Amino acid sequence: MILVVDDVAASRYALGAVLRRDGHRVVLAASAGEALVELDVRQRAGELPDVALVDVGLPDMNGFELCRRMKQSPLIAALPVVHFSAAQIAPADRCRGLDAGGEAYLTVPAEPEEIQAVVRAVARGARHRSDAEAHAGHLTQLAETILHVQSARCPRELAEAAAVGTARITGGPAAAFVLGEDGTLYRGLSLRRSTASLPDDGAHDAVARLARRVMAGRTGVRTTVVPAPLWPAGFFHAEGPGTQQDGARLALARAREGCEPVCLATPAYAHGLDPDTGRLVGRLAHATALAAERLLMYEMERHIALTLQRSFLPTHVPQVPGTEVVVRYEPASRDTEIGGDFYAALHTSQGLLTAIGDVVGHSLDAATVMVEIRHALRAYCVEDPDPASLAHRLDTMLQRYHPERTATLCLALVDPGTGRTRVANAGHIPPLVVGDGGTAHYLSAKGPLLGLGLQRPEPTETVLRPTDRLLMVTDGLIETRGTDLAVSMEHLRAAAADAPAGVTALCDTLLACFGHDRDDDIALLAVRLTGEG
Repeated sequence: MILVVDDVAASRYALGAVLRRDGHRVVLAASAGEALVELDVRQRAGELPDVALVDVGLPDMNGFELCRRMKQSPLIAALPVVHFSAAQIAPADRCRGLDAGGEAYLTVPAEPEEIQAVVRAVARGARHRSDAEAHAGHLTQLAETILHVQSARCPRELAEAAAVGTARITGGPAAAFVLGEDGTLYRGLSLRRSTASLPDDGAHDAVARLARRVMAGRTGVRTTVVPAPLWPAGFFHAEGPGTQQDGARLALARAREGCEPVCLATPAYAHGLDPDTGRLVGRLAHATALAAERLLMYEMERHIALTLQRSFLPTHVPQVPGTEVVVRYEPASRDTEIGGDFYAALHTSQGLLTAIGDVVGHSLDAATVMVEIRHALRAYCVEDPDPASLAHRLDTMLQRYHPERTATLCLALVDPGTGRTRVANAGHIPPLVVGDGGTAHYLSAKGPLLGLGLQRPEPTETVLRPTDRLLMVTDGLIETRGTDLAVSMEHLRAAAADAPAGVTALCDTLLACFGHDRDDDIALLAVRLTGEG
């Protein structure tokens, strides 16, 4: 469509006839004001002309000023303008037209072939610029989407980010599927759906089988269209006739042999005529597959670490006569790495030995070192259960076999008969003695972390009364980003002082107060004297 703006009726219709012979639709305007109204109407209707032919000598506003007005409007600035004139034909006039934002300048009368060629060239250039800008916009959109995909903290978040990103690229509904190594299918939808309207397990199984079959023996990216009988209904909103009947267009990707594929799905009608959009979805599928490989490996490592921790951190510990010991362990939230928290309660020749600690770091390696420390502690305490001796030997063990690791540890040796308690602390939160009547105080037990080889102070000694409870915790219970540890410790002391009597009630109360949505593991151990045995 070409807009011709000329106040001379004969010239206006002559130009229109020349352009119609070249296959263009023509819109005529007799003044600058009329042209601006026409552009506003057509812009609102979403059908701007491809080129505007503007006479320089218009009666209400010269063509240069009209061009400036058009270029100042963001909605029509991309419309190319060709000035023409039979009077103003000097080089300076051509320069004024170009400076005003015009793309070309015609001197009329001109041969019809020249007019047609200029209009075609200007329209072609505008299309190329528009295509280039659209492509650049799509690449920017793809980059932003990949950033969201790479920021996902778990496979479920990854699937959701990929679905939303696919919808942004294609402009329609989308679904994303990430297959886990254990057969779990993580699904993301671009549009929120009620639980009642989601496809059933059979539909999800069908998608998983389809993805595996299409990518069998393949790596990289593959796109395909799956007809409706093979593609289960219900993943896309029905936005028009044939949405589900047309099946789905899939972009599948596998990072490497042995990995499970990911699948990005859109209705078959979406981006079917736009190869560039299809390529962008394919790139997103590849980025999603790479992110899925990393996240699924982490999920597997986390599962192993958590299983390892739970196997060595039982929910109940052996009870030593004359004492009652209660333990609690809460792993960090699912989106957080596993740490190296541990506890132990051991019957020794000199009484009850309790321990609580944390290997610095969050990984399967940290959990493995935790198990080694716990085993070493059990072995060393058979020969000598003294807390100072145990801390020294564990410090030496870490330096020897894991020089890159450090750990915090607090040890307490309790004589059930007398209540005499010796405490050695290696960089850990000191034990809290909780008494009757709303009292609680920390023992003055300090010392350097294990693994540093530094000189250790003498153990701290105290005597527990039958009404006292000795509480030992890891920092995951109270540590909050942006809050001073001393403030958090005071909050813990106050909460412990107000807790109901008994070691079970003490641990459960503190977990209820502090243990929600923590970014680190939580371990608690509480002991009291029973006077029995």
